[in-house]
Amino acid sequence: MNSLSSFVLGAASSNNASGYSGIILIILMVALMYFFMIRPQQKQRKEHQEMMNELHPGDEVVTIGRMHGKIDSINKADRTVTLDCEGIYLTFDMVAIARVVKRADAPASEAPQNNEADSASSAVDSADAATADSAANETTSAASANDEQK
Repeated sequence: MNSLSSFVLGAASSNNASGYSGIILIILMVALMYFFMIRPQQKQRKEHQEMMNELHPGDEVVTIGRMHGKIDSINKADRTVTLDCEGIYLTFDMVAIARVVKRADAPASEAPQNNEADSASSAVDSADAATADSAANETTSAASANDEQK
């Protein structure tokens, strides 16, 4: 126990190397704190700033208070965001945005022009819509059959 405390405190002894062991230990602890605490926080702050720079009206976001809404407008001068929360418009600081749930569709001027991919995706979308419509009709007919039986 006594040797451990003299090692940690860097107490002088007959060996010169043990005198520097306390300083080396403190430097090692500071380096570990940097790599396990400070550096990840800087990385997280940088990612959040990139997310803030990519916000656009129409994006669905969640605030730090867990309020869900769609961005109506962004004021970069005041660094505020106006959210549409089911018809109620609320203004928040941009730093209050915790995460983006769903990005808004890109404007037509920024979207790539690829007719083959568009036609293939619209065929898939129409097939999905037809499947969803038939499932909805089956659910409606089953519900009305249950109502008639009662």
